[in-house]
Amino acid sequence: MDAESLSLSMEPVTGCGLSPEQSAALRTSLLLLRRDMRLSRVFFWGKILGVRGDYYIAQGTEGGEQLRARRTFYSLNCLDWCLLAPPTDDIIKEAQLIKGRFIGDPAHEYELTVRRKAGEGSAAHEEEVTNHVKEESRLIGTIALIDREGAVAPRGAFIKNPLGQVNVNHSFRGLTVSEAKKLSSFFHFTPTLIPKKKSLLEKADQDPAIDFLDSLEHDIPKGCWSLQWERGSGVVVLRSLLWLGMTFYHIPLTPQHGYVYIGNGERNIDLPFMI
Repeated sequence: MDAESLSLSMEPVTGCGLSPEQSAALRTSLLLLRRDMRLSRVFFWGKILGVRGDYYIAQGTEGGEQLRARRTFYSLNCLDWCLLAPPTDDIIKEAQLIKGRFIGDPAHEYELTVRRKAGEGSAAHEEEVTNHVKEESRLIGTIALIDREGAVAPRGAFIKNPLGQVNVNHSFRGLTVSEAKKLSSFFHFTPTLIPKKKSLLEKADQDPAIDFLDSLEHDIPKGCWSLQWERGSGVVVLRSLLWLGMTFYHIPLTPQHGYVYIGNGERNIDLPFMI
């Protein structure tokens, strides 16, 4: 949700979990954050609920690049922001192994016991190793996972230039109502790790400048997205059933769209048994 129009962007997303006071404080502090960090764009990413406190998350971009140059911040009071380190593969793996609710204290340490192989040949054996992981590190990995599997953008909202940079498409005027009814019109807004192989027939109907992301229609398990209409055909709302609390909205025939996550930061591992 863009900082400049936070209140307006929150309206289509019912049950967003923010009070009017929090929305006002966030809008003001995010604009100050953009100025102080010299960012070109800042948007409210969401809130991860904890036992003792909640994490308010924001992301910002420098220059025109919107995909690979994002910086992530968190706040405990909607006013003061701390910059998070970029996620690494090890941090993301550790975050996946930690179970249970967030505490709400960045300095809290989890004890993570993992089994690994030691020795070689006939002397090979497994041993248990206990690592201490700070909650701030878990927060970094969890946000990266939710971004990878839950961040959404409508087709055409972003454009890839010949240099490989992803920029806002200022010519985007929104999806039509018929387009917005299809999951194929919505993409994962994250760098594609394993590009899906497409046939020549599929490539013939695609534009490399805007069809450079993975479509939601290929997500596994099938049915992990709920597409609904609100206000008649005025707003299309997508909800992730894998990350409960991730909500995306788009107003057809307008460039207005956005997503927000309000949840406990735990993946819904029971989803395959619920569909």
